[in-house]
This record gives sequence, structure tokens and C-alpha cells, in this order.
Amino acid sequence: MNGARPIRKAAVLGAGVMGAQIAAHLANAEIQVLLFELPDPEGNDPNAPARRAVEQLEKLDPQPLASPSRLGLIKPVNYQQHLEELRDCQLVIEAIAERLDLKTGLFSRIAPFVGEQALLTSNTSGLSIAELSRALPEGLRSRFCGMHFFNPPRYMHLVELIAAPQTHRRVLDRLETFLVSRLGKGVVRAKDTPNFIANRVGVFSLTATLIHAQRLGLNPETVDALTGPLIQRPKSATYRTADVVGLDTLAHVVEGAREWLKDDPWRDCLILPDWLRG
Repeated sequence: MNGARPIRKAAVLGAGVMGAQIAAHLANAEIQVLLFELPDPEGNDPNAPARRAVEQLEKLDPQPLASPSRLGLIKPVNYQQHLEELRDCQLVIEAIAERLDLKTGLFSRIAPFVGEQALLTSNTSGLSIAELSRALPEGLRSRFCGMHFFNPPRYMHLVELIAAPQTHRRVLDRLETFLVSRLGKGVVRAKDTPNFIANRVGVFSLTATLIHAQRLGLNPETVDALTGPLIQRPKSATYRTADVVGLDTLAHVVEGAREWLKDDPWRDCLILPDWLRG
């Protein structure tokens, strides 16, 4: 890692709400960004899905862009035509759905195009970083780690850095410096445990609240009134926090926790109500 190039160009793999907003915050720091998404199978423009994600950034509230002019730093691209462009990126961030099979499949596909000094990270909110790293060639594993942003990434201060077994310490040091000095983040180095730190605590708190709300027959409005600023928590409280996270993402995180935490004494609380899972 000696003589590593500064991060001037990055790629974000996945143009969902989280991936697009991470791309926006990189652009806020005047970094050129390639925003990858699957090609449109029916339209004339293969980049249409990524392009729509970029256009949607201007409509989100709170606004993920510091200035509308930053939009020009994000280039919509697709996996079918533009993987070669990864070679020019100093940082690659994976931000697709929370499924181990999808992420490892994508890593196998993009690995040959990642530059020799580029850093590869996953924005997974709780999947095993060690398991993800096994999908990578040996030479790339020392430059791979978890880098978990929280939603919305422009405004949420915390980023978790999680080392894989072969991650080089200089990679973590370089990323922490970048996150703090360029993106204005506060960094916590977490162990590679299910859901890391914040989601291990936060998801348990949320699901336990839902279980007790159902037991007591409390409606969402009452629960959010009781579990927000009244007890020194964010105004999004419980149900609105679940909505901000995304119900599909929340379901994946909770299911993953149940799968990995088989001996946890509070495992019975890691379940979502039937109406939310449906």
C-alpha cells in the first residue's frame, strides 16, 4: 500500500436508495463516481436503471446532495458494458441487496477489473465479512473490508469499518482517514460479528419493541410517541426507523441475525411480526 494513489474516483455497485445516496455523498466530496446497476433488459438505454436512481436523488428528503452541481460527478453505468472502467477507480463500494449469494456472485464477477491498488469494500449491514472475502482472489483479500454507512449516509455520522481475516491494517487506516477527513464521518472499528455493533443493538431493540407493542395492543402512533425523543431517542422512533431502513432490508438483517446467533439467549426476540414480513 506504499505510494497508494489518493481517492479521486470511486465506484458504487448497486443503485438502490442506499447505493445512490453513498454515491451522492462521495460526489459531495468532489469525487467522481461510477454508479453501477443492472442493465435495462427491455429499454433502448442500458443505463436507464442507474440513470433513474441518479435523477431520484434530487427528489429525496433530506437532500443527499450538497449542491445540484454535484450530480454531474455521478456517471450512471451498468455491469454488462462498463466493468473495464473499474480499473480507474481507487475505491469500490458494494451496496447491493443483503444476500450473501448475490454479493459473493458480484465479487467474483468484478474482481478481475479491480485495480491493483484499489480498495474494495462492502456496505453490508451485518453479513460475515470473512464469508464475503472468500469469494475474492487471494491478491485482493488484503484490500477488502466492510465499510458500513447508515441511512441517510450524508447525515448519519457513524461508519463501521470491519476487517476480514486478511485485511491489511494500512487499508483500514487509509479508509478511516478518508472517511473522517473527506466525508466528515466518525469511524468505529467493529469485529466481524453478526450485525456488527450498531445493528446488533439497534435491531434487537426494534424487534423487541415490536413484540411488546403487539403483546400490549399498542398502535404504531403510540409506540413512536413513546420510543422517540421522550426517551432521548431519534424522532423516527421505532416504526418510522423501520421505514427509513427499508422493510425488505430490515427483514434480511433480522433473518440473518437469527441464522447466525443460534446460541443467543435473546434469539426469540429476533423475529418480525407476520404482518411486516408479509
